[in-house]
Amino acid sequence: MPSENLQGAVMMMAAMALFTVSDTIMKLLGTELPIFQTLLWRGLVVCLVLGLLASQAGAFAVTLSRKDTALIAARAVTDAASTWFFLQALYHMPLANLTAILQALPLTVTLAAALFLREPVGWKRMSAIGIGFVGILLIVRPGAEGFDRYALYALIVVALVTLRELSTRRMSRAVPSLLAAFYSMATITALGAVGTLTEPLIMPSSVGTSLLIGTALCIVAASLLVVMATRRGELGFVSPFRYTGLIWALVLGFTIFGDWPRPLTFLGAALIVGTGMFTLYRERRLSVAKSRAPRPH
Repeated sequence: MPSENLQGAVMMMAAMALFTVSDTIMKLLGTELPIFQTLLWRGLVVCLVLGLLASQAGAFAVTLSRKDTALIAARAVTDAASTWFFLQALYHMPLANLTAILQALPLTVTLAAALFLREPVGWKRMSAIGIGFVGILLIVRPGAEGFDRYALYALIVVALVTLRELSTRRMSRAVPSLLAAFYSMATITALGAVGTLTEPLIMPSSVGTSLLIGTALCIVAASLLVVMATRRGELGFVSPFRYTGLIWALVLGFTIFGDWPRPLTFLGAALIVGTGMFTLYRERRLSVAKSRAPRPH
C-alpha cells in the first residue's frame, strides 16, 4: 500500500539521520577520548540494549549450524575491523566525504556477490558499478594532495563492510538478525577493551558520558528503524532513501565542523548515488521478474 511505502520511507530517512548523528557524536568524542575507549564505553551500552532485545526475542536459544557459527564469527571480525578503520577515517576526514564514499556499498556488494557468490550481474549493472567507482576516485583523488592514509582507510572500510555483507548473505534464515548484531557489537566491544590496555585511561566527562549514551542509543534506534522500514514498505521503494544520509552528513558537517565538499566531491557523490539507485532499481526489477516467472510442474 502507498501509505505503508510512505511510512517505510520516513522510517528509513529517520534511521539515516540517526546514523549520521551518531557519526557526528563519535567525531566530537574523538577530541576527548582515545579511540579504543570510545569503542569500549559505547559498545557496553549497545551490547546491553541488544542483549536484552535478543533475549526477549529468544535469539540466544537458537541452535546454530557450524557453517552459520563460522559466518557469524567472520561477520563479527570484519565488523570490528571496519569500525576501527571507519573511526580513524572519521576523525580525520570531512563527514560528507566519508559518507559519500560509503554510499558505494550497494555497488561493491553487487560486484562481490557476482565474483564470489556467482550471482548473475548483467552488463547494465556492471556499467553502473564502473561509473560508481569513477565517482569514488573523484572523491579520494589518488595522487592528489588531499589523498592520504585516511582516504585509504575509507576504501578499506568499504572492502571490509562488503565482506561483512557477503558473510551475512550466506547465513541461513535460521540466524536471528539480533543475534548476529549482538555478536558483532560484542566483538567490537572486546576490541575496545583490549585496545584500552595500550592507552592511558581517561574517564569521560559528564558531557562525554551523555554523548556516549546518545550515540549508542542512536545506533540501536537506527538499526531497528531500518528493519521496520524494510518490513513496512516495499524494498525497492524504501532502499533508495538510504542515500538521504548523505544530505544529513552535508548539513551536520557544515554546521558543526565547518566542512563543505569541493565540486569534484559533489560530482563523485552524484555518480555514486545515481549508479547505486540504478543498481537497486535493476535488482528489484529482476527480483520481481523472477518471482513472476512460471515454475515447472
